[in-house]
Amino acid sequence: MLALVSPALLVILALIVLPVGWLAWQSIYHDGFTLENYRRVFTEDVYWRSFALTFEISLAVTLIALLLGYPVAYLANSVPKGWSILILSLVVLPFWTSVLVRAYAWLALLQRTGVINQFLRYLDVIAEPLALVHNTFGTVVATVHILLPFMVLPLYATMQKIPNDLMQAGASLGASPSLTFMRVFLPLSLPGVLAGCTMVFVLCLGFYITPELLGGGRTVMVSMLVSRNVELYNQFGAASAVAVVLLLSVLAIFFVVSRFISLDRVLGQK
Repeated sequence: MLALVSPALLVILALIVLPVGWLAWQSIYHDGFTLENYRRVFTEDVYWRSFALTFEISLAVTLIALLLGYPVAYLANSVPKGWSILILSLVVLPFWTSVLVRAYAWLALLQRTGVINQFLRYLDVIAEPLALVHNTFGTVVATVHILLPFMVLPLYATMQKIPNDLMQAGASLGASPSLTFMRVFLPLSLPGVLAGCTMVFVLCLGFYITPELLGGGRTVMVSMLVSRNVELYNQFGAASAVAVVLLLSVLAIFFVVSRFISLDRVLGQK
């Protein structure tokens, strides 16, 4: 059995264990053992602000994606199979385009001379262009668009497993459609809600290209902090410490979520 799994173990060792181990080692070793990098992460305001902003944006993106994705998943689950396939095809269609291209597309739409500002000025809704980009708003909008499929698909997969007989039974007992939804369908779909929220939140924590382009250097998330420590200051130890703290935060999130739902469902294996 060990011989059979050894190729997979070697891949995991080479691609996960060794890089993460080297990352952790860089964070605590610089001309000797030191915790200076972690002291900076937990004491300097720039790191606290970056982590706080990252979690705020991730939470906002997750909530907006849930509000937008739940009705889409519910509609795809309710309509006939042909329409359901069409809806899901439209959901996954953005995957055919790279994240970089989609980020630049939102930049073209939201900038001061972009389509949205020009249209609003044409309608005399605004006198001056709105600041829709190079801030947190533009970052959230573009990130929601990119991560929305990761919310819809787990929701749809969970909704597909809810027997329609339960809804019919509620209706036969005199419950209104809204009451049946609130008392039967919604509680049964909560595992999908938790799975989708976890997936979107965790992915958003490590986003780099979108906040770099749409934030305009003003929205500094953790991934950008890592990049600047390496590219501008050549501080690999500090960058490694930030990455390790973010990795531990993600593992803590998965641990908490695993208390309520199987991680196999979160990762789409069930």
